[in-house]
Amino acid sequence: MITVDAGSGDRLALAVLTQYRMATSVQMHRVIAPNVRIEQTRRRLARLRAEGLVDRITLPQAGRTRVWFPTVYGVQLASEWPEMRERRPSRTVSDPTAVRLKVGHTLTVTETALAFLEDARRRGAICGPLDWIPEVHHSIGSGEAVIPDALMYYRRGPADGDNGSMLRAFVEVDRATMGPERLAAKLPAYERLYRYVPMVPGRRPTLQEPAQEEWRRRYPFFPRILFVLDGTGPAGVENRIRALRMGAGLLAPSGFVYDVPVLAASLADLLEHGPSAPVWRPVRDPDRRLHWTGTCPTRTAPPWTN
Repeated sequence: MITVDAGSGDRLALAVLTQYRMATSVQMHRVIAPNVRIEQTRRRLARLRAEGLVDRITLPQAGRTRVWFPTVYGVQLASEWPEMRERRPSRTVSDPTAVRLKVGHTLTVTETALAFLEDARRRGAICGPLDWIPEVHHSIGSGEAVIPDALMYYRRGPADGDNGSMLRAFVEVDRATMGPERLAAKLPAYERLYRYVPMVPGRRPTLQEPAQEEWRRRYPFFPRILFVLDGTGPAGVENRIRALRMGAGLLAPSGFVYDVPVLAASLADLLEHGPSAPVWRPVRDPDRRLHWTGTCPTRTAPPWTN
């Protein structure tokens, strides 16, 4: 888990903007300082802007909402901090035109992050602002990669009846801008990541040092995969979950969807009931409703504990 000096509000604000790419004034307030007046957050952002660390665009719609993003200088500064050194900010994160063109999807990803962060606060779980890491690059060979919308670290709390075990999740936020089949095509990519073993030139696996999947260098267990669906009504959500189920069915012989929890829920349900509510549907059995933090039996018995 990442820790940040709670007294360094400016540092946290810049770190969040660098990591999240962009956020509205209200979103920034909810992430970094929900217990103070929003005017304090607005003054903090204005001060960072005066120092050349962040900038903003104003959306013509939605009441002329201000969207904040880090400048090149801000990204360079934040990237030197220990808590940010392993991050890979997008090259276009500081470009106003790129911000404007990506604003719809990125702000929805930020809103999804807030659903989890605020739910964790209510439940006594640990999921801090920097435990939500957008666009983490995972190689699957041949120059290809899996880049989830976010990687989330979440430590269960007392409300989960748990001893504080760590969960990790890849989060994919779908705004219905691509067809259901393209959404389902993400599953084979994750399966490739699950099985990908990089070849080291001049080195052959042995019994003492067998070949190992690349993801095991980062995670003790393969992260859960959470699809958050937005931008469509209930019928559209059903269509997309049906497509995910069909995609999972094509992978069934490999065992991937039995070994790794793959769940889907609508963003509307997350915002209304909270992510910890039983609103998640396993893509291989979408008639069920589960808690994403719970243990879910596989076909061979031991629970999912990642």
